[in-house]
Amino acid sequence: MIKVLIAEDQALVRGAISALLSLEDDIEVIAEAANGQEAMSLIETHAVDIVLTDIEMPIMTGIELAEKLVDVNPSVKTVIMTTFSRSGYIKRALKSGVMGFILKEADSDELVAAIRNVSQGTKVFSAELALSALDDNDPLSEKERKALKLASDGLKTAEIAEQLFLSQGTIRNYLSEAIAKLNATNRVDAARIARQKGWL
Repeated sequence: MIKVLIAEDQALVRGAISALLSLEDDIEVIAEAANGQEAMSLIETHAVDIVLTDIEMPIMTGIELAEKLVDVNPSVKTVIMTTFSRSGYIKRALKSGVMGFILKEADSDELVAAIRNVSQGTKVFSAELALSALDDNDPLSEKERKALKLASDGLKTAEIAEQLFLSQGTIRNYLSEAIAKLNATNRVDAARIARQKGWL
């Protein structure tokens, strides 16, 4: 039996996927979470083979969840399901040890097949997604990305500095670098461009 945890912030979508997977004889949905942090807590108390997770969730994203799992519980495999086929997401997902990347518009047979394949150790990425990932390079450093993400959440320079344990001058430098690299007009524009590309 393949034990699956579903992490998805939209309750209706989460319930529909859970009901769909429960129809399969060899798949058991053992827990559901509304974000990555909740998923991490549930993984501590449940035996999980695969985490099926959305990317964009509050508190902790699906990619952040995958990155944590590699460190904390590498035996749990991660499959990402998303409406976004952004190349930046795919690259970050691959770097963070994700085993599968499924678009939400895929049919149910494709999702079930992906879960079965991943449970046997096979990576599942559609050729179209893999090719788009090769065409687009993320110019942001990890620190620039973190600063830009917090700025896009509405935090002021001083608040970002406090969260990242850095000086305000360093944060201003990171944001200026990010703006320049993305040919943006300001931090809001830079965050918009980075989000569209899937780099945030």
